[in-house]
Amino acid sequence: MLNRLEDYVVYLEDLAVGDRFVSPARTVTEADIVAFAGLSGDFNPLHTDAVAAGDSAFGQRIAHGLLVLAIASGLSARTPVIKFMERSVLGLLGVECRWLKPTLIGDTIHVVLEVTGKRATSKPGRGVVEMRRSAVNQRGETVMESTWTTLVRARPAA
Repeated sequence: MLNRLEDYVVYLEDLAVGDRFVSPARTVTEADIVAFAGLSGDFNPLHTDAVAAGDSAFGQRIAHGLLVLAIASGLSARTPVIKFMERSVLGLLGVECRWLKPTLIGDTIHVVLEVTGKRATSKPGRGVVEMRRSAVNQRGETVMESTWTTLVRARPAA
């Protein structure tokens, strides 16, 4: 019996294909873009030069795609399902990502997580979970879609 909420763990068996979860939202700021450029070393003018970006197809600076992925990861970690999976996750096996629309300075994004696949592995006590994480802006537009494949523990035998 669980006495504390922090004792709760989500295992492979607790997830079903089609389960959906929504993260809190966060606004992407100019400071985020500047900090990410410094951290990554990616000073592409599309992200860091207002004049040059103004002449681009987007008409203004846009967030780095990998910054949007990183923000989506952090927002996902704030959902109860990901928080409760922390103690069952054995490792991240892969991430596939597509950017569908630009994320602009001032856009507010949240993440919709959906379990899209799960299966047991050949080793007992573990399985693989595939979860699509879609970053959605304040206009309801999906700006990024990613699929995260994670190795997780199965529920221990009683």
